[in-house]
Amino acid sequence: MKTTRSVVKVLPDSFETSEHFYPRVLNAQIHPLVQHFLSLGNSRIAERYIHLHPEVDPQAVHAVLAHDTKYFRWGGADLFAATTDKGIRRIIVIETNSCPSGQKSMPFGTDAHEQSGYRTLLERTFLPLQQQRRLPKGGLAVLYDKNEMETSGYAAMMADVTGEPVWLVPCFQNDPDLPVRFTEDRVLEIRTPAGEWEPIRAALRYVTQRPWSRIPPITRTAILNPIVVCLTGGRNKLVAAKAYDFYNAELRSTGLMIRTPETIWDVAKNEIPLWVERMGGIAVVKDPYSNAGQGVYTITNPRELDEFMAIDFRFERFIVQSLVGNSGWSSQTAQGRFYHLGTLPNRRKEIFVADLRMMVGVGESGPYPVAIYARRARQPLATTLDGSESSWDMLGTNLSVLHQDGSWGSQSERLLLMDSRDFNQLGIGLDDLIEGYIQTVLSVIAIDKMAQKLITQKGTFRRRLFSSLNPDPAFVNDINL
Repeated sequence: MKTTRSVVKVLPDSFETSEHFYPRVLNAQIHPLVQHFLSLGNSRIAERYIHLHPEVDPQAVHAVLAHDTKYFRWGGADLFAATTDKGIRRIIVIETNSCPSGQKSMPFGTDAHEQSGYRTLLERTFLPLQQQRRLPKGGLAVLYDKNEMETSGYAAMMADVTGEPVWLVPCFQNDPDLPVRFTEDRVLEIRTPAGEWEPIRAALRYVTQRPWSRIPPITRTAILNPIVVCLTGGRNKLVAAKAYDFYNAELRSTGLMIRTPETIWDVAKNEIPLWVERMGGIAVVKDPYSNAGQGVYTITNPRELDEFMAIDFRFERFIVQSLVGNSGWSSQTAQGRFYHLGTLPNRRKEIFVADLRMMVGVGESGPYPVAIYARRARQPLATTLDGSESSWDMLGTNLSVLHQDGSWGSQSERLLLMDSRDFNQLGIGLDDLIEGYIQTVLSVIAIDKMAQKLITQKGTFRRRLFSSLNPDPAFVNDINL
């Protein structure tokens, strides 16, 4: 995919499949089980989940799968398939991303082009979003700061489904001459190649690196997703942990819950060694505001803790989570130890950590699955640790690579597709996909509920409340208000 880095007008009938999917995907056949899951529909998914979980309130499950979120309408959860010391399997939410990747990694269904995830998300979520709001006059745009393979695909498909040109607009955090700006009444304008500023009525946003520094939390222009979603959990792991906790309290009487590693939030850097020690010397420390695999530090020995403590950070607060490792070395928590199921052993009897990304959209009738893929770690999971290995190489699954020039690459060789070959390596089945879908939807709803708490009836951002939830002045001052 050629890098553009300039504003481009994308015209209808310009979507080229080979430009917007990994080459491996073009010839892949979707696994029948995955295809079946995507075709079930929320009613059948709910009935199956209720059958497997007699402890849950059936009405609550159906209500969750019919829930219409207000702000968070496109999300993706990173999930681990794990088990306890007693062999109880769980699907655990590691984090939830607003504006997630995944379309370029999803094998085609029965009707390849017309029903690709690009079209599905735009038709079921983006078009109703702009039709339901009183929007300013203007054009359409896709904003991005990475992943041009997918963002250009969204622009081309948006032009197809609307029948009008779409602006593909770079929005990089260190650009001294951004081609985007906002008027006093929060209308997005983009600078065309002719140097003219054009208003935008609706935009899809794939801006992931400190997006709040360039885009206000709420705008008159309809944006999928608005920045308030990033602030309340979509790109803010600290507030996400609180959103999950609040929603779990609301769900307590229903038997439903978001399952996450044990999480300690609002941790000052000098406190981190104490919390790592409390978890048995094994933990995960996260910069709450990073993404794409950046700012995540797995700690399994004193050397890795010392290396982390030597790093200078932009912000002041962190979260510490229990680490999901192998059966002999995982964090000690009140709920016991969780460890990775991992991939099926290869011919060398090696098992790799793998995560599962579940992308969902929310339409007028509730949530729906859009795309699924998995990623495996660089190195196989060790049975025991001697302190010489890199735990991140065994546990880190994100494919994104940040180059020295600020550009992004991807280690796609570790990508596991939902096709007839790769899916079998994961060792999961239909019920695991259903479990992962429910967990993803619950996490999206939790973050959306938090976002609603932070926007007044007049549509303004409640900065004081946010500062209480996210007590990090350096971060709050970074928000474009």
